[in-house]
Amino acid sequence: MKRVLTALILAPLVLVLVFIGPKWLITAVVAGVAMLAAWEFLALTEQRGAKPPKVLTLGTIALLFAGNYQWPDETATVFGLFCIVLLVYCTFASPVERALADATSSVFALFYLGLTLLPIPMLREATNGPSLLAFLFLTVWAGDTVAMYAGRAFGRSKLAPNLSPNKTWAGAVGSVVGAMAVAGILLALSTYLAQWNSVKLSYSDAPWWYWLGLAVVVNVAAQVGDLAESALKRSAGVKDSGTLLPGHGGILDRIDALLLAAPVLWYAQVIRTRF
Repeated sequence: MKRVLTALILAPLVLVLVFIGPKWLITAVVAGVAMLAAWEFLALTEQRGAKPPKVLTLGTIALLFAGNYQWPDETATVFGLFCIVLLVYCTFASPVERALADATSSVFALFYLGLTLLPIPMLREATNGPSLLAFLFLTVWAGDTVAMYAGRAFGRSKLAPNLSPNKTWAGAVGSVVGAMAVAGILLALSTYLAQWNSVKLSYSDAPWWYWLGLAVVVNVAAQVGDLAESALKRSAGVKDSGTLLPGHGGILDRIDALLLAAPVLWYAQVIRTRF
């Protein structure tokens, strides 16, 4: 029940932000979420002996989003610069026996919780940006929800017991079906709403089969992202990354699927428009 109530509160807020939020607010909110998740991730690394510079790492994540907002074409340059900053800091500030762990933890946090979430504000600025983000969030959420119930009802064979013992192949298949179903609903809804030009929901720039196929690709990426975060938690010897969200664990537990799904959607759109 806690899980359901948390989702019922957060999901509408996210969708309202997607459709009517200004670019600066969306960037700020995503940056804030990334920083909270990074704090949790860095706490996980401390379970394995690292003591990365938390404040500096979170500061580089904030500046990465600010740099992308101001100079989107220089994102790779800004990211590389902050990787060097973190490496140099850990080289001189950490004890030599801990320099490797501290440097790799902080640089990876900048990549894992910063760079992978940048596509969200970037997708928002596309021609049909609100529609793309609605597609991303709703397919990921639907896949996660259907996977939970399908796994409980039909789950027998474990998907990856060493990483996440509760996940089953039935849940994985149900997740894909749920994502495709939501994609189909979005396509039908956008067609119905097309008679009102003020409604910012459109998928007419690509054929229906593209969006259904993309739902599968995004869903698979989301499931891999979930498993990757589970592997990191198990490596640290913890069940949840935090306790901030009732029924969901920490922020990192809630956004783990987006950490791969968002970049995959971004690259899929780049490939489609370029080739």
